Amino acid sequence: MSKQTNGEDKVVVITGGGGVLGSVMAHAMAKQGHSVAILDLKEEHAAKVVDDITTAGGTAIGLGCNVLDLQSLQAANQRVKEAFGVCDILINGAGGNHPKGTTSLEYLRPEDLDHAELNTFFDLDPKGVEFVFNLNFLGTLLPTQVFAKEMVANAKKGANIINISSMNAFTPLTKIPAYSGAKAAVSNFTQWLAVHFSKVGIRVNAIAPGFFLTAQNKSLLTHANGELTDRANTILSQTPMGRFGEPEELIGTLLWLCGDGASFVTGIVVPIDGGFSAFSGV
Repeated sequence: MSKQTNGEDKVVVITGGGGVLGSVMAHAMAKQGHSVAILDLKEEHAAKVVDDITTAGGTAIGLGCNVLDLQSLQAANQRVKEAFGVCDILINGAGGNHPKGTTSLEYLRPEDLDHAELNTFFDLDPKGVEFVFNLNFLGTLLPTQVFAKEMVANAKKGANIINISSMNAFTPLTKIPAYSGAKAAVSNFTQWLAVHFSKVGIRVNAIAPGFFLTAQNKSLLTHANGELTDRANTILSQTPMGRFGEPEELIGTLLWLCGDGASFVTGIVVPIDGGFSAFSGV
């Protein structure tokens, strides 16, 4: 891997770093010469990303970590400090949806109440909704409490937090009220935290990806034969650029927000969605 350093090498922690988008971010940060700690609920996923990064000449460690468990996060923080030192850049990439926080159909019809096989608004499971809010919101708040406290205590210069929101935080998508609401909370929290941390030298921003094909949504957007589902075709019809994003297309914004070129930028949420959030449908 040919390192493209941009100033001082930093310690980067990425939660959810074993996923499709998180792993691409991890590779990009390692390519900049940073030391990267990849945290994932499934340690084997983190280990695979680490293998790829180290094979390419980068520096990384992988840790199994539950972002909803303070003890797990504190243990991960200790291991990061032992390996690399105190975190400089935290990327809160862990998140996701749950079927029990999702409706079967886009619109409610009176006759739907008579169909037990449908999951209507009235059938949303509070535990499923709670899971989605916890994973996305608390899964952003708790890692920030653990890793940002070290940033403040050590007066880390250029300290940075990047949250991962979603374009559905701007306008909610049909069928996924829990996920849309949770990501809206992440965007709001990003703004709140940027103000709260403004006197201790920590910038806080968020990236809001549009539609990217990942392991989590592949079954919703493509059939087994690879053809697009009706929902995928609707999405593309509402995306001015007419295609899904490539994970690598997140990287330019990520590097900008983390770098000195954005030293006066805090509290923003940047949509990377091919124009989806800007399109009125007409």
